[in-house]
Amino acid sequence: MRIVVAIGGNALLRRGERPDAAPQRRHVAAAAAGLAGLAREHEVVVVHGNGPQVGLLALESGADPTLSEPYPLADLVAESQGLIGLWLQQALLDEGIGTVVTLVSQTVVDPEDPAFQEPTKFIGQVYDEPTARRLADRYGWTVRPDGAGWRRVVASPAPRDIVELPVAERLLGAGVTVVLAGGGGVPVVDRDRRYRSIDAVVDKDHAAGLAAEALGADLLLVLTDVEGVIRDFGGPAEKVLREVSVAELSAMRFPAGSMGPKVAAVCAFTRATGRRSAIGSLDEINGVLAGTSGTQVRS
Repeated sequence: MRIVVAIGGNALLRRGERPDAAPQRRHVAAAAAGLAGLAREHEVVVVHGNGPQVGLLALESGADPTLSEPYPLADLVAESQGLIGLWLQQALLDEGIGTVVTLVSQTVVDPEDPAFQEPTKFIGQVYDEPTARRLADRYGWTVRPDGAGWRRVVASPAPRDIVELPVAERLLGAGVTVVLAGGGGVPVVDRDRRYRSIDAVVDKDHAAGLAAEALGADLLLVLTDVEGVIRDFGGPAEKVLREVSVAELSAMRFPAGSMGPKVAAVCAFTRATGRRSAIGSLDEINGVLAGTSGTQVRS
């Protein structure tokens, strides 16, 4: 099969962990062990998130007194693609996967997308409310509640195209495992094939869904740090959905900054292709693939 796997940035840096390289490398190595099993048997594209990582880069850039102005957010997305892509490449090579390539990818967005006026994408660390508001005042951020804490939110326009998709297609045909559109890809505006970066963070789940459909994938796996789609999350009737139709899942409501994009991405892929998709824990990758774990989504 041809499989597109989306891995959340929070699965590579768990809540409450210090944003050091060492724990992230450990999580990447654990992810690679599961991904390697897929890559030995199937054509695999990996799309990773970068919310915690790009937020850290933005914080460092904003606090650097030697800079006349912080680096643009789009440039920091590119930096995070290279960094996390390298970690994945090395970890997959350690698992015996012959050839792995990271494509620093550009994702075309509409500059008039309403998302630019309504930031919803969480990036960076979780703070208590006073700290979040203090940082927002200092750096001009928009901050919102995220669970029990607060985080920065940025614009997250819908992906229209991924410039490097034809290259990914050729690499897959040659037996190469491809890391594509990391962090959703660097958001760009298409001016007659002259691409210009624009500040935002494209949601990696939507980018993965677009890539899966365009590449003719047989399966879209969205892996995160929770067991699956949870109905009535945090409520008395909390329950993990094991198998659900697109119609049933589309009728439910989920937070825009967390589970919402994952649900929208799998529903769009399965609705368009009629093929299975799934949302589940990165730690249960084999079960999610087999259909025995996570939330299985069918037409």
